[in-house]
Amino acid sequence: MQDPSAVKKLIQGWSEELGFDGIGVAGIDINEDEKHLNEWLKNKFHGSMNYMEKHGLKRSRPDQLLPGTIRVISLKIHYFSRDAKKAQNLLENDGIGYISSYALGFDYHETIRNKLKILIGKIREFSKLQGQNYFVDTAPVLERALARNAGLGWIGKNTNLIDKSNGSWFFLAEVFTDIPLPLDRPSKNHCGSCTACIDICPTQAIVGPYQLDARKCISYLTIENKESIPIAMRKSIGNRIFGCDDCQTICPWNKFAKKVSERDFLPKTNLLDQPLERLFLWSEMEWKKNTQETALQRPGYSGWLRNIAVALGNAKTTERILSALKSRANEKSAMVREHVVWALEQHKEKMKLIS
Repeated sequence: MQDPSAVKKLIQGWSEELGFDGIGVAGIDINEDEKHLNEWLKNKFHGSMNYMEKHGLKRSRPDQLLPGTIRVISLKIHYFSRDAKKAQNLLENDGIGYISSYALGFDYHETIRNKLKILIGKIREFSKLQGQNYFVDTAPVLERALARNAGLGWIGKNTNLIDKSNGSWFFLAEVFTDIPLPLDRPSKNHCGSCTACIDICPTQAIVGPYQLDARKCISYLTIENKESIPIAMRKSIGNRIFGCDDCQTICPWNKFAKKVSERDFLPKTNLLDQPLERLFLWSEMEWKKNTQETALQRPGYSGWLRNIAVALGNAKTTERILSALKSRANEKSAMVREHVVWALEQHKEKMKLIS
């Protein structure tokens, strides 16, 4: 068998050629993170994401997910495209739809998966491991814990992985392997006494350092949640129609963030800084066409309209916004209709205050 150190150098070189911005190797022992996961699930912080409860211990024990695994190769790739000032300006313009940075380009799953396939093809000659062994947010894997142990960053108080050299705007991927590659040193935590992410969260979803209650998180409410958005949360959502970046935008370490270089992750012009009413009036066919091959299709068309109805309700009252909302008053989705009614009620209240 070839020297594992030499193999690791080869893998590092291949990953760089494929456009990955970081790579590290971790062992498979993440027992403390398993305890944290179980406590998080016990507190019901996962909301309706029932898939988080499935697969038993496989999520925290890589060798149970794929027998024979002794190492995990963690990789990252940047997607940062919108600085803090631009993000803040967009949030203050309540007539424009705010879309989380990661979703502005093509769906990262397919782009990274294609890179991993090439990487795996090169690694296989050194491995006897059988089965699906590469993942990009597509399997029960505690990817941030493994990436931390691989030296790619620490898990911050906002629960995102943060790298001292280039912040937190990156995607993660993993390769499980039976090659005894040399381990990298786990990253040390550099959050210190900072609580910026906790303080800025619009819905107080970060209920304590390193504790996220997804049920309050705007990303969960506008993406994973398939039901009505709780009324108590709607005003805090503002004009965020898909996800939220506040806890990353405010993070001091993101002043070192590296700009996106992967072309697939560059923002699509038809999604950038679009008026809410324009997005709301897309037919289902237009929505499918304009969001094709992006993460924006995850909540479905009804979820898309639900989210924008909330944002329209939070916007300043204009004839165009009122007209857009009224045009959906008889929408076939009861969920959408309910959010439209709520939004129109918000404008009635605003007009009362003016008169």
